[in-house]
Amino acid sequence: NRGRIITPLKDRFGAQIRTHYPADTDTELAIVDQEAHAPVSVPGGPRLEIPGFMAEVVAEMSQLARQSPHVNQHSGVSVRLSISNYETLAANAVRRALRLHEPEAVPRVSDLAAIVTSTQGKIEIEALEEGREERILQGLVSAAVLAVFRRRVPSEQLGPVVAAFDDSRVVHAGDDLPASAYAELLGQLPALEGPVLALAGSESPGVMASAAEFVLEGLHLTKRLNKDAAGGRATYRGRG
Repeated sequence: NRGRIITPLKDRFGAQIRTHYPADTDTELAIVDQEAHAPVSVPGGPRLEIPGFMAEVVAEMSQLARQSPHVNQHSGVSVRLSISNYETLAANAVRRALRLHEPEAVPRVSDLAAIVTSTQGKIEIEALEEGREERILQGLVSAAVLAVFRRRVPSEQLGPVVAAFDDSRVVHAGDDLPASAYAELLGQLPALEGPVLALAGSESPGVMASAAEFVLEGLHLTKRLNKDAAGGRATYRGRG
């Protein structure tokens, strides 16, 4: 039951049973960490690592959904949504690692499209137009990325990155690119390396790739870079 009121109990006892949702992202993440069943690494297979900032996006999306006027709050948004989306994000990363024969499976921004799909049907969107549900969910995901980006990435680190795009530079990202493509990008765009390394907290190629996508997407969402997207691919360029 995903609603706040369990009707049979209300009818029988004349009382309401209310569901209490996590009040903050940290609590939500703690529950997800305890309850989620991410794909298990197998000998010879990729090692799964979910960066803190990506896990935080999953929890933040649920928090935002509980405040959204587009979501039926009577039906509610269970923490099970965060658990399911966390598992979906992990599975998407593992699929890519297996496809590209990479040793690490690390979720990226380009994997977040998968949680739009996994969220559909788990919360009740108050939308009459066909196709609007997906747009609302995409908006929640973007808002979650933006909120985490603002918390995690100091704005003073970003000026040189934006300036590096003033020479008509174009950067490609996507869920089909190997981590090595982002290592090459950091070599070509040194200004990006500092913020990415600070966010990643690790020199792991997979985590660095994830952090690179996250910083680029954050710059787009804060209107400092333009973005063209098609399918699982994205192109970032300066706004000049």
